[in-house]
Amino acid sequence: MKILCIDIGNTNLNYAIVDKMEVTHANSFSTKRLKEDLHYIKEFHMLIEAHQIEAVSFCSVVPDLNNRLRSLLNLEIPIFQLTDKTLKGIDLHYPKPEEVGHDRIANALTAQAYFSLPAIIIDLGTAITLDVVSEKGYEGGIIAPGFELMTRYLNEQTALLPELDNEALGSVKGSFGKSTIQAMQLGVSVGFSGMVDALLQHVLNTMKEKSGNEPVVLSTGGSIANLTQDWVGKTQFVDHLTLIGLAVAYERWANSDSCN
Repeated sequence: MKILCIDIGNTNLNYAIVDKMEVTHANSFSTKRLKEDLHYIKEFHMLIEAHQIEAVSFCSVVPDLNNRLRSLLNLEIPIFQLTDKTLKGIDLHYPKPEEVGHDRIANALTAQAYFSLPAIIIDLGTAITLDVVSEKGYEGGIIAPGFELMTRYLNEQTALLPELDNEALGSVKGSFGKSTIQAMQLGVSVGFSGMVDALLQHVLNTMKEKSGNEPVVLSTGGSIANLTQDWVGKTQFVDHLTLIGLAVAYERWANSDSCN
C-alpha cells in the first residue's frame, strides 16, 4: 500500500511516499511555507495521481496547520492524522497521552513494527528526543535542545559571538580553539555529542536496572551528521523513521473497526 506520509515539524515539513519500509520521493521544505506557498500542495497532488497513492497519513506539532493542510489537499482518498486518539496497536504508558508528540508516537510505531524490543529511539531534529519502547508499549522519554537551537542561541543571546556555519561544524578539529569561531565550533560540536551520549547512557542505565534486557538503539534526524565519529557504531540509523511510522499508523487504523 503506497501512502503519502507528511510530518509537520516546528522547522521543516518532511514528506515521502512510503510502502512498508520502502521510502521514495522524500523531500522537505520550511514549515512556514505551508502558510504561504501553494506550490507544494500541487506537488502533493501530482505525487498522489502519478503513483496511485491510496491515502495520506500525517502528524503535526503545529496544531494551527492541521486544518489548513486538510483543506488545501481536498482529496477523495482518506486523509489520516496520527494522534493519541487515532493510534492503534500500541499502548501509551503516559499519565496524559495527549502530551506525547505525534512524531514521537510515529517513531515508536516504526520500532514496534520493524525492530526488536525493547528499543531506544534518538530523533535529532529541532529538539532531541529519546524515547523508549518496550513489549508493553511506549514508556516515555527525554527532550533536550537540538543542534541548531544550540548554535543559534549563542549568537542570538550574546552581543559579540558570531553566527556559526552549521555545515562547517562537522569538520572542526583541534583540542583548543585558537579563535572565537573555532572555540565556539568545538564547544557546540563536542558538547552536542557529549550531551546526547549522557542522555543515552542515562536511559540505558535506567532500563538495565529495571529489566536487564539490552535494547536496540535507533537514530534518525538531520543532525546525526553533527555527532562525533565515535557515534557511528552506537546506533542503527534509520532514515525517514517518522514517515515509516506514519504509514504503519494509517494501515493499523484502516484495518481497525473504528474506521468502518
